[in-house]
Amino acid sequence: MTMSPTVPDNDRPPPARLIPDPWTWKETGHLLANLPLTIVWFVYTVFMIGVGVALAVTVIGLPLLAVGLHGARLIGKAERGRARAMLGVSVDEPSPMELSRRDKGFFAWLWSSLKDPVGWRAVLYSFVRLPWGVLTFAVTLVSFLVLWPLLPHITRLLSNGDRAMVRALLSPSDELERRIAELESDRGVVVDTAAADLRRIERDLHDGAQARLVALAMGLGLAKEKLTDDPEAAARMVDEAHGEVKVALQELRDLARGIHPAVLTDRGLDAALSAIASRCTVPVTVGVDLPGRPAEAIEGIAYFTVSELLQNVSKHSAARSASVEVWRSGDRLLLQVTDDGRGGARMDGGTGMAGLAERLGAVDGLFVLDSPVGGPTTVTAELPWRDRERTHAQTHAQKREQTREQKREQKREQRRERTRVRE
Repeated sequence: MTMSPTVPDNDRPPPARLIPDPWTWKETGHLLANLPLTIVWFVYTVFMIGVGVALAVTVIGLPLLAVGLHGARLIGKAERGRARAMLGVSVDEPSPMELSRRDKGFFAWLWSSLKDPVGWRAVLYSFVRLPWGVLTFAVTLVSFLVLWPLLPHITRLLSNGDRAMVRALLSPSDELERRIAELESDRGVVVDTAAADLRRIERDLHDGAQARLVALAMGLGLAKEKLTDDPEAAARMVDEAHGEVKVALQELRDLARGIHPAVLTDRGLDAALSAIASRCTVPVTVGVDLPGRPAEAIEGIAYFTVSELLQNVSKHSAARSASVEVWRSGDRLLLQVTDDGRGGARMDGGTGMAGLAERLGAVDGLFVLDSPVGGPTTVTAELPWRDRERTHAQTHAQKREQTREQKREQKREQRRERTRVRE
């Protein structure tokens, strides 16, 4: 059975050999197909540009040109697919040309289409491919019929030109476009995570505190009815209700701590991580070396990342000790959680590692797991460092305090003025 060739990680085929191999036949087929396909693309492009430009002075000229550029995008997509299948070229697809709701409308679509760099580069590709297609078809056909021993080397040289052309003209516009695609994916992760958190909070409130408060209301209602007939029974019911209130308050505190712990808000990562470490079933040493406090969002993500990692240490590691290190390096906040357990942790092992990696990736962070079988396990996480800014509430609180101080100063001044008048 003939095995299909595999593409190395750097998407370069193996070295050409004197005896034709599967790569040679794929490259030969690609080069021979260049001529008929490039003729079709060239005719379409010339017709589209010619008609669109000629009718630009009329109402339909620019819309026809815009539709033609969308067709050129499809040409680029077909050529990228052919290059991936026949030449093993790894080229990302450009991001789709989408309009936000605010920008929807015919003229917005027309303007976005006419200035679409992906479409115009596909047009340029269709133009330059015609002479190249004639050359590659002729040379490959002659080599196949006459220069058989040199066919692998000749096809490799010509197909490398095709690879370079596809990468130069049909790849995404620039790093920014690839970054936009990544951010769109990360936005979906953030939305899903936020929705899951809201569902968890709603479930905890419904099944916990809400149920207890309903029982409390019913108990107080029964106690009210028995207050005159059976004061002792009413007193017992009030005592039970008092206990229910305490339990409900504790559940609400636990829920609030799960949303955003007060110790993190008041005292920062060092104290908050020490509190987590004290609840871990494994002795944990905590070291935090930060020049200041990062932005609240970054601080919260760091806290919950360490919290979940220490929960995994307690549940799965069978470790005797663990450590947490937090420090800043340039514009990155780094976390490292290490334990001396049995190791063997995996991203797909059901321990939540994959979810942590997705959450960190959503804020341009990194998550690296090193856990050989037998241990130790080291998890390193990076987050972007952003300096903490004054929040809106803090700003208003400071303004209120300044206003109070001004009023107090005005009152003191009025008292001094009245004293001077009496004297």
